[in-house]
Amino acid sequence: MSTAPTGLTIREQELLDTARGGDEDAYRRLVELHRSELHAHCYRMLGSVHDADDALQDALLRAWRGLERFQGRSSVRSWLYKIATNTCLDVIARRPKRVLPIDYGPRTDPHQGPGEPVVESVWVEPYPDETLGLADGFAAPEARYEQREGIELAFIAALQHLPATQRAVLILREVLGFSAKEVAETLETTVPAVNSALQRARQAVDERTPEQTQQATLRSLGDDAIRDLVNSYVDAWERNDIDAVVAMLTEDATIAMPPLASWYGGRDEVATFFAGWPLSGIWRWRAVQTRANGQPALGFYTWDEDEQKYVPFALNVLTLRGDRVKDITAFVVRTTELPETGTFDRWAAQPTDAARVVSVFERFGLPESLAA
Repeated sequence: MSTAPTGLTIREQELLDTARGGDEDAYRRLVELHRSELHAHCYRMLGSVHDADDALQDALLRAWRGLERFQGRSSVRSWLYKIATNTCLDVIARRPKRVLPIDYGPRTDPHQGPGEPVVESVWVEPYPDETLGLADGFAAPEARYEQREGIELAFIAALQHLPATQRAVLILREVLGFSAKEVAETLETTVPAVNSALQRARQAVDERTPEQTQQATLRSLGDDAIRDLVNSYVDAWERNDIDAVVAMLTEDATIAMPPLASWYGGRDEVATFFAGWPLSGIWRWRAVQTRANGQPALGFYTWDEDEQKYVPFALNVLTLRGDRVKDITAFVVRTTELPETGTFDRWAAQPTDAARVVSVFERFGLPESLAA
């Protein structure tokens, strides 16, 4: 592709010159090719789709206002990543980190049932695969993680425990494949400082993530085996067959249900929870398959007798180990504003939360209800 004397292609230089004249359409065309990957970058940094939406909007506004200062010595992509990264660092500085329930507190006694919610914005959120806008394979020779591996739920959760600068360094170097020199320029620091931060970040993330990524697990299973596994899992849930569901779990399986802080660990304890609550036979379930964070996911619906249809309950993201389910993270979309006599023991009988349905089910392209 032909290039201008700077780090831009001739077409990018033309669009930049036009945008500097106040042409917003030219600016949109200049940045549009990078929008999806920038959104994924903001999500990795912040652990939240909503925060990523806001950060990307802010970053693109900053870029628009800073067009005159962009000399084109680097690529448009590098320039935008620098702005987006620093925008995310500003967000991190003024709000608490996001976590999953398993990192928030101790596991729950399965005989007690679900506890109270934490409604503040403290939970990692799921990310739709279709939003990634990324090709398979490595981002660049320097990258350690494939970009889809860099969106997996365990990896995103581990990132949130890193200091902000280490988080940025790890993502830019190991997921996106920027050089140490480029990262140093982005963060206005030195190459030795980047290398030191990367070493510490690698160690911390390795301690919090499985040896094998979900992408490696899914590749080893193959499409047919994954399809059979997920179909069997859905069938067992829809039949309320607790023995069949539990047989598909690893011995150390967990289930968490944000926005509740409750989580249950160990197959026997998960089985006790299932028997007392979701698979007690009180509710009827249906599931629609999708993908989230590069992993199999299920939109779960429960039967509503008054409405005579199945209505959304939770998006369940499945983490696999071999041909078993290791972790279930159920992002529940029911209201947390229960009447004084209400409890989360019977959460599936409570109304949906319209905002959560939009932010989870609608964002994932899941139907708003299912017929009988």
